[in-house]
Amino acid sequence: MANLRALLIGLGRARSSLGDVGKCISLRSALSSVDAQYLSSYNLLLQARHISSTGNTLHIVLDMPALSPTMNQGNIAKWRKKEGDKIDVGDVLCEIETDKAVLEFESLEEGFLAKILAPEGSKDVAVGQPIAITVEDLDDIKNIPSDIPKGVEPKQEKATQKLTENVKFEVATQGSNFSRISPSAKLLIKEYGLEESSLKASGPRGTLLKGDVLATIKSGVKPSKSSQDKTSSPVCQQNPDVPSKSVTPQHKIDTHEDLPNSQIRKVIAKRLLESKQSIPHLYLSKDVILDPLLAFRNELKEQHNLKVSVNDIVIKAVALALRNVPEANAYWNNEKEEPCLCDSVDISIAVATEKGLMTPIIRNADQKTLSAISLEVKELAEKARVGKLAPNQYQGGTFSISNLGMFPVDQFCAIINPPQAGILAVSRGNKVVAPVMGSDGTEKAAVITKMNLNLSADHRVFNGQLGGKFFSELASNFSDIRRLLL
Repeated sequence: MANLRALLIGLGRARSSLGDVGKCISLRSALSSVDAQYLSSYNLLLQARHISSTGNTLHIVLDMPALSPTMNQGNIAKWRKKEGDKIDVGDVLCEIETDKAVLEFESLEEGFLAKILAPEGSKDVAVGQPIAITVEDLDDIKNIPSDIPKGVEPKQEKATQKLTENVKFEVATQGSNFSRISPSAKLLIKEYGLEESSLKASGPRGTLLKGDVLATIKSGVKPSKSSQDKTSSPVCQQNPDVPSKSVTPQHKIDTHEDLPNSQIRKVIAKRLLESKQSIPHLYLSKDVILDPLLAFRNELKEQHNLKVSVNDIVIKAVALALRNVPEANAYWNNEKEEPCLCDSVDISIAVATEKGLMTPIIRNADQKTLSAISLEVKELAEKARVGKLAPNQYQGGTFSISNLGMFPVDQFCAIINPPQAGILAVSRGNKVVAPVMGSDGTEKAAVITKMNLNLSADHRVFNGQLGGKFFSELASNFSDIRRLLL
């Protein structure tokens, strides 16, 4: 590590003496002659930083890293280090909100945090965009040039509200200062009879935008006198005996507040849209009797002091059904244009969080006991709610389960989570009166608890026969619940 750092410093200083040859040197070029073992250990470093030299000062520009395979931008949630702080290898520099969770960005080098380019609260920082600068020596901080391009400024919340407040104070003194006008803004001016001199343009090259006109309307600017004369009713003038009615505006501008969207919700919206547009959804539904499961759950609690939830047992039942029907534990391969079987049964469970829906994974669920599944579900759900899931805990999965049994939901359909081929929607249990076969071989009416299961499947992988086979196996697991112990 020390030899490698010394090599980089020497190369940087040699580079700075070349004058106009360039101010930046590539870390990959510098390491081209270094042994392959150094390259492999610094693979992540190459993705997140580059070395620059300014005079005799060698500094490292840290870029926004790609902390997950699907990440193309992120938010700076919190800076753990301040400018001037000492940094050791493994120290957490900042917390970055990715498209899946809030992850920690650790330092791979020793040094000092010289400058923060993307301050706390920065939104939608693209991968590869500079976010900070580090130096090796504390004295080098003062030599950092001030013209280094910064990252992004934090997005200002409630921009519409601030614009409205500015218009309230400045609209009375500002003249017509726009040279262009958008079609929607022109239509609003005509509709509300506004004076052009009362409008302030905020668009590029003095363009008056629709938002500028709406802000002026909200500020309470009255329409011009000529427009008020035009709004008087000719019927009332010709018939003075007819009682006048209060005139209401034809269009009402509703006040609203924009809610900031998290990276997770943005990705969820994009993936769900892609799923519905690109995957042919096949829906299959079945009611299962829940009483054997509830009795088995009470028995585990009373005799073995083992507390498991209905969802834990459902996970185990689904996993065993997928193991016994391996064709259902598959995904569609776009390159080969054929279904491919998965090697393991990894169940993704939907967990609702404040930032969006997360799907942590119970891997090899068919091989785990109910107690192990119960413990793992609790741990993963808690990490999902606080945004501390590691990438390997939510990436992958071969089949999903979405359970709304805790809500008054009798039936619903879920959307497939690509690249998986199936997701099971689990509803609440309802007591119904249905015919039940008695011990004497005759049917009689009885009160039972039924639960609806709805399968959303990729029709390229599932056909009706495969879906029926999967449901038959799953129903057997619910009717003979002790199969889960085999």
